[in-house]
Amino acid sequence: MNSPQEMDHEGVLRVKLEVLRQKHRDLDEAIDALQEKGSAQQLTIQRLKKEKLRLKDQISRITDELTPDIIA
Repeated sequence: MNSPQEMDHEGVLRVKLEVLRQKHRDLDEAIDALQEKGSAQQLTIQRLKKEKLRLKDQISRITDELTPDIIA
């Protein structure tokens, strides 16, 4: 039996999901801040947008894993 300090697989995924969502929000804020400064930071903005998309993909995969399949 698992000790109280150990999380099951679903618990770990839920924590990871929240961390990824926070990182996604942080990137969104960083992108907005850079865009307000002007276009001199376009390479950085592009890199952050790619990272944001990668995080979105990870969030989708974890959400799919946590959501049970419902057979209609």
